[in-house]
Amino acid sequence: MMIAHPGSEVRVLVRSRPTANFAQELIEYLPDGQTVSVHQRKDSRKGVVNNQLSSWSFRLDGVLHDVSQEEVYGRVGRGVVLGALEGYNGTVMCFGQTGAGKTYTMTGATENYKQRGIIPRALQEVFHEVEQRSDHAFSVHLSFLEIYNETLVDLLASVRGCPGVGPGGMAVVEEAGGGVSVRGLSLHPVHSEEVALNLLFEGEMNRIIGAHALNKNSSRSHCILTVHIESRSRTLSDAKYVTSKLNLVDLAGSERLGKTGSEGQVLKEAMYINKSLSFLEQAILALADRRRDHVPFRQTKLTHALKDSLGGNCNTVLVANIYGEASQIEETLSTLRFASRMKCVQMDPVVNEHTDPVLQVRKLEKEIQLLKQELSIHNTLANRMGMSYDTLSETQVAEIQSQVRRYLEGSLDEINSQGSQGTVGVVEGHGFGVGLAVPSDRHIRLLSPGRTKAIKTKELARSVDNMSDLVFLPSSSPPPKAEAFEDFKAERGSEINRILKENKVVLLERRARLRELTECVNTAKREIDSTSTALHQWRDKRQSQGQFVSAEGVPVLDEAELSLTLRLRELKTQYRQQYEELRGTKAEVSYCQHLVDQCRTRLLTEFESWYNESFLLPEEVQAMLRSGGPIRPGLVPVYKALRLRYELVADSPSAISFYNAQNRTVQRVSLTHTNTHCG
Repeated sequence: MMIAHPGSEVRVLVRSRPTANFAQELIEYLPDGQTVSVHQRKDSRKGVVNNQLSSWSFRLDGVLHDVSQEEVYGRVGRGVVLGALEGYNGTVMCFGQTGAGKTYTMTGATENYKQRGIIPRALQEVFHEVEQRSDHAFSVHLSFLEIYNETLVDLLASVRGCPGVGPGGMAVVEEAGGGVSVRGLSLHPVHSEEVALNLLFEGEMNRIIGAHALNKNSSRSHCILTVHIESRSRTLSDAKYVTSKLNLVDLAGSERLGKTGSEGQVLKEAMYINKSLSFLEQAILALADRRRDHVPFRQTKLTHALKDSLGGNCNTVLVANIYGEASQIEETLSTLRFASRMKCVQMDPVVNEHTDPVLQVRKLEKEIQLLKQELSIHNTLANRMGMSYDTLSETQVAEIQSQVRRYLEGSLDEINSQGSQGTVGVVEGHGFGVGLAVPSDRHIRLLSPGRTKAIKTKELARSVDNMSDLVFLPSSSPPPKAEAFEDFKAERGSEINRILKENKVVLLERRARLRELTECVNTAKREIDSTSTALHQWRDKRQSQGQFVSAEGVPVLDEAELSLTLRLRELKTQYRQQYEELRGTKAEVSYCQHLVDQCRTRLLTEFESWYNESFLLPEEVQAMLRSGGPIRPGLVPVYKALRLRYELVADSPSAISFYNAQNRTVQRVSLTHTNTHCG
């Protein structure tokens, strides 16, 4: 990303329109890639000898000759776009004669993805970066202004939901900070690349074009697409945020009326275009002349609308488009002269940083609360109860200042916090208070919003008459966490600590029952094994001696075998009951353990938060907060429904938004055409 340094010049690049008749003998691009030399043959009809040449050399920031649209964007637009996302204003502008390729450079071919120009590529880059920078919340809006025959036109007035303002109701107005805005120009929120491209193509469809000898689709107006960006940090509890304006300017082409053969309405348009471009050159000359205090921005609507886009607090890049044929050499020279003048304009871009008053008030209120908590803790530790924090009267202030002066002079050994005025403490109205015995080594602990440090009284002496931002506290360090934790459990965290204790008691009871059941189950299992073994041995013995049967022939168990059988059945029933209870108790123990862990985690978390708020400095708290904030997951566009349709552009997935918007434009054009013919 290329951000202009303070005092640097506007970046200017020249791009030549591809042609089979490029005048190599008249236009020369030097090997350094920055210098253009032009050789013009003098006209003998003006009284000059034939075959004499006049040469000019123009050193710019780059030459774009026979290069792709992608390379043009990379060298011209990418740095400006990335700078805008950081809070720097940016402008990319094309200037040159009609038919030299300005609109192709800025917008490109809307029906071809690879030939899209700087504007659609810039919109794609903006939303790609917004998606990647999940630690910031971005707000993006678009406006599209056309200046036709010195009339301001809103190219997006046709968008549904736009209130629409007539051309007479729009005007360029000055802003408080020195910038400009257009009253009545609609501003459209955009949340995706596709929505932004829809608006771009909608505006392009509404542009005024005409035909003449040099260009069948000549832009007959100046157009300014502006991307308004606002960025706020998601991870920092900061009231500051940044804004920027990214202006993408497609100027109408200058033309020599004799060559274009313009007449009628086209002639009138050409005269307005040439007049506005002439005044633009005058403004550029004034900007380049550091001795000039006044710049004639208000001469035309174009220069007035571009007031905050030409150098100054803006990263400005100009693309000078030329037609490299011998018949257009005079227009090429004129364009290169304008480019060289533009390169003399100075830039001094700075980040447009603002403060949200609502967030700032909340931040200060939180800071005041932290300071009061710190004072309260110090008072408690020093057994100073009943400190007053009411606004001091003028008499109290005078008494305190007198004591401080005498203490600094050495005539008073200790600042007395008691007296006829009562106990004096820190107050919001004056920002300082006394209620503590100052240490004998005459070091004073100075506490101001966001910072704490110990300073010697000599260092403070020169500021004793201006004590509105001082707070005097004894030098002390935060208590050990172990001690503070006990205090926290007894006070602030008493409720969660009580719940934790109750859960621990239940957990201990369930664990004890689990141990009992485990022992009972193990005992029952051992008895089952023992009884089963004895029963098998008895049956083996009986079988060896023969089976005893009744008169009916039914086997009869003797008393010992019957007793073992009944005991085994009883033990198995007892085992099953105890095992089921054991399983239930295990689940209860697991659940109770989860509750205990949850309560313990909450207790420790709340203690850490309380400890930081109570004993650490605001900067340290802020550093802690900055170390881990909520991170918004990246937004991933969903194109499942269109996947099959766009298999042909699988090699360029980013083209989907472009083609979606382009197809909608085609549909709108077809619908308009159908309605026109049907009407």
